[in-house]
Amino acid sequence: MPIETNVPDQTPKTLAAWVKLLDSVRLPIPITSYERVNAAIADSRRSLRDIAELMQDSPALVLGVMREANHHTNTSIGEPAESLEIALNRLGLARTAELLERLPVLAECEIAPTLRQLQMVSQHASQQANGLFASRLARLWQEIHWGSLLFLSPLWPLALTFPKLLEDWELRVVHKGESAQQVEMELFGVRVLSLCKALAEHWRLPDWVTRGYQLLQEERRLLAQALHIARDQNSLRQQRRLDERPNLRRWFNQPANTVLLANGLALAAQVGWTNPHVRRWQLLTSLYLQTSLDEVQQLVHQQAATSARHHACHDLFHPAEALLWPWNQRRLHPGQIAPPPPSTQALGTWRKLCAELLSEPSPFSNAIHLTTVARDALVACGMQRVMLLMTDKTATQLRVHQTAGIPAEATSLVVSIEQSKLLQRLMSSSAQLRLTPENSVQFSALLPPHLRTCFRSEHVLLRSLSSNGRVVMVLIADQGGKPMADVSVQAFGKTAQCIERALTAFSNRSA
Repeated sequence: MPIETNVPDQTPKTLAAWVKLLDSVRLPIPITSYERVNAAIADSRRSLRDIAELMQDSPALVLGVMREANHHTNTSIGEPAESLEIALNRLGLARTAELLERLPVLAECEIAPTLRQLQMVSQHASQQANGLFASRLARLWQEIHWGSLLFLSPLWPLALTFPKLLEDWELRVVHKGESAQQVEMELFGVRVLSLCKALAEHWRLPDWVTRGYQLLQEERRLLAQALHIARDQNSLRQQRRLDERPNLRRWFNQPANTVLLANGLALAAQVGWTNPHVRRWQLLTSLYLQTSLDEVQQLVHQQAATSARHHACHDLFHPAEALLWPWNQRRLHPGQIAPPPPSTQALGTWRKLCAELLSEPSPFSNAIHLTTVARDALVACGMQRVMLLMTDKTATQLRVHQTAGIPAEATSLVVSIEQSKLLQRLMSSSAQLRLTPENSVQFSALLPPHLRTCFRSEHVLLRSLSSNGRVVMVLIADQGGKPMADVSVQAFGKTAQCIERALTAFSNRSA
């Protein structure tokens, strides 16, 4: 049954508001999982372990059952359920069936790809944990398995409700190396690790999940000390240095750390197998397992291939694919890949709109009519975010006339020209500036803060347009922050020429 996801109008900015919002999100489960699990619950021959094994194909269903079981557990009589089998036992099959009926059910292709990608990372992490640690810690295999699968679950509702925020965070922090604290406070208003820990505690997830977030927030220095020892690949020296620090040895060798190690490996591998983050987690894993880095790398690659056989989807990226690439090749974030050129249909629309702009006498009854056609022409040629600003009568301010792909609040934006050297240059005569990764730091700093916020990108086009010898409009456009397609850049320039001629014809229409 199709379920509409209600995306909030505004992004929360406090921890309490985020927890309240994400706690209310109902994660969809694939219809295939729903049907298999429903049939198994109705089959008296199936054990709880059978049902649990069927459920793990849908991480959202696992989370729903664990949350339901732990929410109704009296905290005074026991700890949160550490495994799905225990959670099913606490709920009972009747209540589990009721829960199943309350969850949204969708065809897998209809579930948001950002959510499915993140859940696949969790499944990959669970496979890494099983292959690397579960056989060595056999009595704790359930805690390892379910803890590693659920470790990233606080991010799942975020991936469903605010996928663009999560994608922007990945692009800026992981791929571009910006400060995580600065980016997170700007995008979310809170630190992501604090949000994950708060939500894990609110849901009463397995203790090893919350301990992992506590380690990343409050015990990073100990983790750095362990990594420093792990870099020394002489096993005897490693052991001697750990023996000299028994507190560090005890802390690092806790079984709960396996959940963090497995998720660190799976997340880092999303970028590529040779990036520094993967190597750090592999070094830590080799120290934990007391084996060589080469052996750990071989084991990790094997587990990635096993995970791909079970979890890979044609429209999602699995790190096992990168094992076939040239070794130093890294996966690019979608925001680093130029979009395809406009379709034949879109270019046809663009030509019609440009022809309308070039019509004489001017067919436009007012400025809004003209700028609406201008905006639509820019969108048709491939621009995903567009802003058209026009000068006031004193030529001291620019006021937004049209936007596309930009938050609605930007429509009331008024910018003072004298406060920006870049705008002063553009207003002196018709000119075009293309921001690139090479010059964006230099020129972005010269833009007013509000415009910088609307076009936070290293790939932006700015152009000023004249009419009767005076600059009257500024165009700003990009392709969603991605590198520009050459066809769209050329079409932008031609569109700007058409708009300029339309402005002149419109201003001279009475003559």
